[in-house]
Amino acid sequence: MELILQNIAKHIQLNEAESHAFMELLERRTLKPKQFLLVEGNICRYTTFVVSGCLKGFTVDKNGFEHILNFAPPGWWIADMYSLYTQQPGTLNIQAPGVTEVLQLSKINQEKLYHDIPKFERFFRILTENSLVAYQQRVLDSLSLSAEERYQNFCKKYPSLVSTLPQKEIASYIGVTPEFFSKMRSRLLKGK
Repeated sequence: MELILQNIAKHIQLNEAESHAFMELLERRTLKPKQFLLVEGNICRYTTFVVSGCLKGFTVDKNGFEHILNFAPPGWWIADMYSLYTQQPGTLNIQAPGVTEVLQLSKINQEKLYHDIPKFERFFRILTENSLVAYQQRVLDSLSLSAEERYQNFCKKYPSLVSTLPQKEIASYIGVTPEFFSKMRSRLLKGK
């Protein structure tokens, strides 16, 4: 629980009563490896904070290929933003690659927080802005950077995941085949 309070403290300050009220609204879940938190076509009803493990957000194209949009390691938040805010069926799958512990805040409880502790509106606005900036940068990187540069950006953004994720998931995130990624990575390691 300390990790989520540290995350919040980066943007807003809570007193003890506010911290307690917030914590009372959270639901703790433990996901097994490969367990889905959200499946494409369902409505996203939670904003999720990762305590341990990792979550990945991805889509699957008509050929069955997985396209990973983002990862959420410990200390990160994740949701299908479109679905959460519109309450329409989502386009994102969110899955735990391994055992993952999360804290979830329902949309209903998030609205309650906005009413009871208005400074949470500022907190979630900052999260939403940061998410928008990250997605825009990701699109620009996909359009303008080489695979090696995208991999280097991945390593900077997710340093704790570089050695823990399967190579095929990193390849999917940077938009290359696992075979290309393996050759590229070998070449980069030899160049060091």
